[in-house]
Amino acid sequence: MADAAPVTRHYASDGIAERLIAALRAASGPDVPINPDTLAPLDHFHGRGVVATKELVAILDPRPGEEILDIGCGIGGPARWIAAHFGCRVTGIDLTEAFCRAAQALGEATGLSDRVAIRHGSATDLPFPDAAFDRAYSQNVVMNIADKAAFYREAFRVLRPGGVLALSNIVAGPGGPPIFPVPWAASPETSFLATVDETRGQIAAAGFEILSFRETWGEVVEQQRAFRRRLETEGFPALGVHVLIGDRMREYQRNSIRSMEERRAEPIEVLARRPA
Repeated sequence: MADAAPVTRHYASDGIAERLIAALRAASGPDVPINPDTLAPLDHFHGRGVVATKELVAILDPRPGEEILDIGCGIGGPARWIAAHFGCRVTGIDLTEAFCRAAQALGEATGLSDRVAIRHGSATDLPFPDAAFDRAYSQNVVMNIADKAAFYREAFRVLRPGGVLALSNIVAGPGGPPIFPVPWAASPETSFLATVDETRGQIAAAGFEILSFRETWGEVVEQQRAFRRRLETEGFPALGVHVLIGDRMREYQRNSIRSMEERRAEPIEVLARRPA
């Protein structure tokens, strides 16, 4: 991974869990239940929120009782949502200590600490034994990782034979580098986008069998344009990832959408399997 300090500085802030719960209560009332569904507008830390999580879960296909790994879990929204809705146990790992603390606090607040475990660590050196998980997933993480071979190799190692890895990521498009800052990086120093062909090769080189590989630019760019129109006419909603990131989220979103429209950055969705 790139030097951890600039990556964590880009993402970290203090008092995350308390801020999110306060925002939820301010918007929905002091008696609002604190659970993965009410928190969903706030704690799915990627551009399309819980919608993107549901799309990824559709290909991940988690089953009750399984052990699932979230690589780059952020503040744990998808991990809690999956554990609550599918009856599995999810372990999340993230490089940013402030995110791990928030994820643990929100796990306690939602009563899911027994089904969602959070570890601080690197995606390129996972602190888990071989063949520990039935399934794994990662959303918008590999863009910060220079050593992609290590990322995919480690994911392969900790999956059981026959286990699957679901990915929702951004790759380099033909339009040139992204317009910075974007949600995943303030500058080129912490952005490492691979092309579609490079990504296919990196996943296969780790030993995975690629079951599906979708380039989803056409679907996602229209959703992003609709979001921009709402942002321009209505501003940010009461609940959203801007509560976590702050005012800089407006510039991140604007640059991200423009980068996607100009095909500087393109989304993909992948399902790969460790051969049985």
